[in-house]
Amino acid sequence: MWPIVGLAFGTVLGLAGAFGGFGAFGLVLVLGLLGFIAGRAYEGELDLAELFTRRG
Repeated sequence: MWPIVGLAFGTVLGLAGAFGGFGAFGLVLVLGLLGFIAGRAYEGELDLAELFTRRG
C-alpha cells in the first residue's frame, strides 16, 4: 500500500509544481510532511512529547 501512497503524493507534487509553480509545490510538500507526522503520531509510532521536551 505505501508505494501507492508515495506514487499519489509524488503525482500531486508534480501537478502542483507544473500548474502552480514553486510556491504551490512547496506548500503541498510542507502540508504533506505535516500530515505524515500527524498520522504517525496518531497511530502511536511517533511520540511528539519526546520531540518537544527539553532534556536537562
